[in-house]
Amino acid sequence: MSVRPAKSSFLSHPDAGTRIEEVDFDAIETIREMNVAIFDEVRIINTFDREDLMMLIAWVEDRPAGFKVGYRENRFAFYSAKGGVLPEYRRQGLARQLLLYMMEEARRRGYVRLTYDTFPNRDRGMTILGLNEGFRVVKADFNKTYKDWRLRLEKRL
Repeated sequence: MSVRPAKSSFLSHPDAGTRIEEVDFDAIETIREMNVAIFDEVRIINTFDREDLMMLIAWVEDRPAGFKVGYRENRFAFYSAKGGVLPEYRRQGLARQLLLYMMEEARRRGYVRLTYDTFPNRDRGMTILGLNEGFRVVKADFNKTYKDWRLRLEKRL
């Protein structure tokens, strides 16, 4: 899979051959394939017609290993809408690297906080990661679609 970076590239672990890249919409099929493998669903987000859309891919030795997609929620907050790491690349810190990259880029773009929703009964990992990185729970509600509790986490950048 050949994907062109959109703007920037961040080499996370040069020795391990791991890097995070911001990509443009040409990479959507790579992201969609990972989304199906990780979440068993084709839909990534409801619409890509979003202000300040950011799409990231984590690469391990030139193979796509994970992704993260986010966009402007309002003038103060950047929303991390979806992301995941392929099972064979988990427990290597890729989700953390993607999150930290998105946080830094959102800060660079002028946002003051980053938010995301997670379902702790479906994926404890993103709840734990957020809490470990200093996010706080700002909302909890029951999501009828997923039949699970949803937590909104937020961190000041």
